[in-house]
Amino acid sequence: MSTALGLPAPLPAWSPRFLLRETLAGIVTALALVPEVISFSFISGVDPTSALVSSIVLCLVMSALGGRPAMVTAAAGSIALVVGPMVQAHGAGYILPTVLLAGAIQIAFGLAGLSRLMRFIPRSVMIGFVNALGILIFAAQVPHVIHGGWPVYALFALTVAIVLAAPSLTTAVPAPLIAIVAVTAIAVPAGLGVPSVGGDGSMAGLPGLSELLVPLNLDTFHIVWPSALSVAFVGLLETLLTAKLVDEITDTRSNKRRESWALGIANILAGLWGGIAGCAMIGQTIVNVKIGQARARLSTAVAGVAMLLLVTVLAEVMGAIPIVSLAAVMMIVAIRTVNWHSVAPRTLRRMPLPETAVMLSTVALTVATGNLAIGVGCGVLLAMVLFARRLAHVISVEREAGPDGQVRYIVRGPLFFGSSNDLYEHFAYAEDPERVSIDLTQSQIWDASSVASLDSIIERFNAHGTQVTLIGLDRRSSSFYSRLTGAL
Repeated sequence: MSTALGLPAPLPAWSPRFLLRETLAGIVTALALVPEVISFSFISGVDPTSALVSSIVLCLVMSALGGRPAMVTAAAGSIALVVGPMVQAHGAGYILPTVLLAGAIQIAFGLAGLSRLMRFIPRSVMIGFVNALGILIFAAQVPHVIHGGWPVYALFALTVAIVLAAPSLTTAVPAPLIAIVAVTAIAVPAGLGVPSVGGDGSMAGLPGLSELLVPLNLDTFHIVWPSALSVAFVGLLETLLTAKLVDEITDTRSNKRRESWALGIANILAGLWGGIAGCAMIGQTIVNVKIGQARARLSTAVAGVAMLLLVTVLAEVMGAIPIVSLAAVMMIVAIRTVNWHSVAPRTLRRMPLPETAVMLSTVALTVATGNLAIGVGCGVLLAMVLFARRLAHVISVEREAGPDGQVRYIVRGPLFFGSSNDLYEHFAYAEDPERVSIDLTQSQIWDASSVASLDSIIERFNAHGTQVTLIGLDRRSSSFYSRLTGAL
């Protein structure tokens, strides 16, 4: 049953149906996490089991402390891409101090309330982020499918068919879980010899606490701080953007300040037991929230416990799951992640060109670099430049000559560095009488550049023997102008 908006109907907390839905969603999410985490471990320089244990810690801690219920946090590819180059240059021993410093930065970020900066990320960048991640998730699965031979192709087709057809038969059990169980039950007895989860890395027991292998001194700090900053802010960026996406999907609000400091605590604990940091995983979050219909912390807690069981008690069972079945599920998730409406020809024709340019630039840069921070950061900068350019052209100045011979200039539009630099061109200095007023009732002063421009205009009038009066300033603009005029 669903609501008129297509959302799952709310279930009474802790009812049998609620528990079943959250538990099954968590199990499917755990299965979707395993191959991704194992694959990313090779990039970051830690062994697969350590990466899985870090993900278990991240899932469980964020389930208890996080500010966005049902959002999945684990050892992510974006973090691996940041840590990998440092490991290659200096060795894996520097991962732990990097993670500890990154976690401390994230805690400070959250406690300072800087998550409010998310409001400055425009919708076009958000859509570009979602579309780019859909492409990256899909592309990451392709190597698991191509060149696999007919058994891989057959299991891939079977998985896709089950995932698409199962919901029409039953919604009690998530379709991906049915598909993974069915494909594994076929592949193992048949001895098809297709690549499995166990073939991607060692599943040898739980590691102990991470050992500090480098001294905590200034030399270590100089090595780790650039990577720690990148880990902290890439993790925060991906987490907060994913939280915003889940807010939209579930029509609920998250506590992003709490999510930020909780991520820092989770990363410190994951670094101490496991060894690698993480952040929100958008693909697995989509699995949990959209496919599994999860809405509560229970689902991610179940995912953490399920991964713990898979790594320990059920290591052999997990190792037997064909990689292609998980890849097929993630490909379907990737296709559903992309906002297809945003790239439809009808939408592109109606959308303002700057908005489309920002969205496509965000997609292109994120996909080309594989770095969310670069794509989103450049997208936000481009959006700011284009926005300032549009505002710079909305300023207008109208000259009115009164019956008493005085001239009044009416300025309309916001005055800031982009619009005020050529403001002086709108005035007839040599032609105007001895008294001129500039009416700013329909304008506001926003920066020092505007104050400097107005001072320059007044000086030009004064040079022609004209006295200028500014009228109509609101209280904020008047206070701002009074504080800076004559001092620039």
